[in-house]
Amino acid sequence: MHDDRSSESLETLLTEQPNAATYHIDKMSPLEIVQAMNAEDAAVAAAVALESPQIARAIEAIAARMRSGGRIIYLGAGTSGRLGALDAYECPPTFNIAADRVIACVAGGAFALTQAAEDLEDDASAGERDIAAVHITAQDCVIGITASGRTPYVLGGIAWAKQHSALTIGLVCNAPSRLADLAEICIAPIVGPEVISGSTRLKAGTAQKMVVNMLSTGVMILLGKTYGNLMVDVQATNAKLRQRAMNVVRSITGCHETEAEQALQQSAGDARVAVVMLAFQVNAADALARLQARGGNLRAALERGL
Repeated sequence: MHDDRSSESLETLLTEQPNAATYHIDKMSPLEIVQAMNAEDAAVAAAVALESPQIARAIEAIAARMRSGGRIIYLGAGTSGRLGALDAYECPPTFNIAADRVIACVAGGAFALTQAAEDLEDDASAGERDIAAVHITAQDCVIGITASGRTPYVLGGIAWAKQHSALTIGLVCNAPSRLADLAEICIAPIVGPEVISGSTRLKAGTAQKMVVNMLSTGVMILLGKTYGNLMVDVQATNAKLRQRAMNVVRSITGCHETEAEQALQQSAGDARVAVVMLAFQVNAADALARLQARGGNLRAALERGL
């Protein structure tokens, strides 16, 4: 994919415009700097809220594909790429989903997660190669994240994914944008000029983090990874998470701590299985079968039974 960003003026992007409220930020006291930044950040949630219909549409479409074995694949460079990677890394322990079901492609790879490598975003062919390397299928969902909406690495990867029938979603903070023209679904929270002109790790980054939180969490809710607002499918891999699993089981069933602990031991730490065991007074194998018959959805298993 040819990089023709030279035909576009950087100054035309809203995120690159000077912010009138912070023209003299270098003359402000520390408290005034904090207040100025806080005032700017206060508008981010409203910008995200305006994109609610598109976010909801994306959640529904992603969940449908993941039910058929598809994946979420974040794609980005710099701050945008790191935010996608962060969300991907946090999904397995939070929702007990396999690490290869939510992944991230970042310009520059693992190196770019901890060190600045912004020059790598200019290579559209690298985006194509990275997406090709994860063996895209028609069930996958590729989410391109770029504040400008014109980053070659992201555009190249999204174009490749689209050619291979994956669902393509763009997350941008400018409009119109080339990514919006390319992606099937575009989410574009317009946060306006940054506190420091062009520093899109600020308001744009905050908006992107809010959106990826909504996307992954909404999808996991639709996939039955929660019961109410409880993380019933959490991986109990440390003391804190084991206690959380215990609390979840007790909250849903009303059982004593000893009963919850025994059920969790017999269910290999699976809070959903433990809950079904206690609710129907069955063993772990029977509880797991009941859950599997309902697609792993705890609420369905409890409300309908077998």
